[in-house]
Amino acid sequence: MTDTIVLPAAGAMTEADIDPTLDLVAEIDRLRKERNAVILAHYYQEGEIQDLADFVGDSLDLSRKAAATDADVIVFCGVRFMGEVAKILSPSKLVVIPDAEAGCSLEESCRAEPFRAFREKHPDHIAVTYINCSAEVKAASDVIVTSSNAEAIIRQLPADRPILFAPDRHLGAYMQKKTGREMTLWPGSCIIHEQFSEKELVKLKVRHPKALVAAHPECPDGILNHADHVGSTRNILDFVLNSPAKEFIIATEQHIIHQMSKAAPEKTFIPAPGADGGCSCSNCPFMARNTLEKIYLCLKNDAPAITVPEELRLAALKPLERMLEMSTSVPMSGDKVNAA
Repeated sequence: MTDTIVLPAAGAMTEADIDPTLDLVAEIDRLRKERNAVILAHYYQEGEIQDLADFVGDSLDLSRKAAATDADVIVFCGVRFMGEVAKILSPSKLVVIPDAEAGCSLEESCRAEPFRAFREKHPDHIAVTYINCSAEVKAASDVIVTSSNAEAIIRQLPADRPILFAPDRHLGAYMQKKTGREMTLWPGSCIIHEQFSEKELVKLKVRHPKALVAAHPECPDGILNHADHVGSTRNILDFVLNSPAKEFIIATEQHIIHQMSKAAPEKTFIPAPGADGGCSCSNCPFMARNTLEKIYLCLKNDAPAITVPEELRLAALKPLERMLEMSTSVPMSGDKVNAA
């Protein structure tokens, strides 16, 4: 796998060097202005990180918003593949992430070489790949999808062409049901959505009979079967805010509840349970690697920085552009360089 992370230089400032009395939020704000930086926070970040960000949202939406700004630096508080997408769309900007080890179980489950071999075994298939993957896997794909546009894109694909769907088998299976298309699924899954317990969810629904269940399509079928609404993170947020219901069970990473509670404090939001009946399973350990201290350090050190070789960037850009052409017919913003 191509290494797309540039680590801090020798002698760079570390967490041990940070003055414990430092007002980190104020210092981050000062550095943001000094460096002409834009800070992006995924919905799955801690509330304090969401609150200091310039933009909060889903991964692709954040990258597109950052590309449309005149910022010189993008600080992406999320996971590694999200930083890669930001760099693919904004090649002239410096893109840094707070923690180089903030990965993704879906990305890790689908490495480039095995994926290319998977494609070679099915040469007549269209490779539809979820955005939660590396730049190298994107480059080996025909079209990228998100959880919000996957159905619309799949419905546009030629009916006589079989489909490969990677890396999330649960999202792929859900798309099979929605579209009726037969697909060969890569056997990956999200460690967070995989851990929700159907048995404990049923118990929770008994205790909260008026609560509506909103679930992300990365959840297994057993969870989705009990959902009143299935959608992307942003779509779930819109659903609970627009619904007249007052109580909701949320089957996705629970930090999205921070935005829900801010926008609708009169409503009750309950994280879906894991096998032990608790909700600790819905905290993403990769997202949790990002902290205020690390955001401060990446602005100070210009690292960890994302670097995507130009040949790889252009190859990965093609299926991303194809996705946007098929989903919105709106070209990408920012300093995009068109693929040949």
